[in-house]
Amino acid sequence: MYIFPITIFNRFRRHDISYTMKFCRECNNILYPKEDKEQKILRYACRNCDYQEIADNYCVHRNEVHHSVSEKTQILTDVASDPTLPRTKAVRCAKCQHREAVFFQATTRSEDGMALFFVCCNRNCGHRWRD
Repeated sequence: MYIFPITIFNRFRRHDISYTMKFCRECNNILYPKEDKEQKILRYACRNCDYQEIADNYCVHRNEVHHSVSEKTQILTDVASDPTLPRTKAVRCAKCQHREAVFFQATTRSEDGMALFFVCCNRNCGHRWRD
């Protein structure tokens, strides 16, 4: 384990810089960091319109969240109660014969790429299957 000398730590701590999200002045969408390879500078660019601005600081943060298997199972169980997902009564659950399910598309590890997933809306079931 490497420990920074206190002088280096204090040098970083002295700067009172707040890092906030940036928004487009044209359409109010979020600006994303983008490298300008020709000028070798960091820019913030809107993905909705052509607006770009030069970054005033070079702090880019990436937050990766890794879920455990039990967390992923809970997420899929809660999907059935999500009011924003489309629902259908044109399918029947093979486990409980309930005639309502939510559905969504997601990527798969196989060569198929995308697959259509269904989750039974019966609170006592929660069976999941793919089309």
